[in-house]
Amino acid sequence: MDPEVESLVIRLKDHARNLYETRQLLCSEAVLVALNQGLSGGLTEDQAVTMAAPFCVAMGDSGCLCGALSGAVLAAGLFMGNDRPYSHRKEMRESGLTLHNAFRAAHGATCCRVLSKSVRHDKKAHFNQCAEFTANAAEMAARLILENRPDLARAAAGQPLPVHHGKIGGLLKKLFKRLS
Repeated sequence: MDPEVESLVIRLKDHARNLYETRQLLCSEAVLVALNQGLSGGLTEDQAVTMAAPFCVAMGDSGCLCGALSGAVLAAGLFMGNDRPYSHRKEMRESGLTLHNAFRAAHGATCCRVLSKSVRHDKKAHFNQCAEFTANAAEMAARLILENRPDLARAAAGQPLPVHHGKIGGLLKKLFKRLS
């Protein structure tokens, strides 16, 4: 992969992780927001959060599909079909399967209940595991998207991602969003 594209993928991965680790967003929200912002997906942050929120915490606490994977699939759909969605539906379905299979190969499962079974009773370990899944899902989706849409890498080159926050800064940003 081109070094500039590789750098972009790592920046997107780190941005998604930061959004999660600073508690600004949950897993699926962090993945979709990071990729939407970094690749100019056209959604406002509010729209991206609204779309991804139902998939957080394994589809609304159901324990089923990992939210990070859900966010990755949403982002892939946004970018794979953005220009002509009705003409690209097959490719969008294939991108969902590709991400599903890659995530399962990397982590052993796609079901949140299964993924979190060993850390369920340790909040810190569970949080850290989810942060890692969020980062990895963003990376997987970014690679897939940029492989299929190299034009997005050229458009994103040199554009800065939003500032990474520390935990206090992230919590303050989250608080101010809720108050506004």
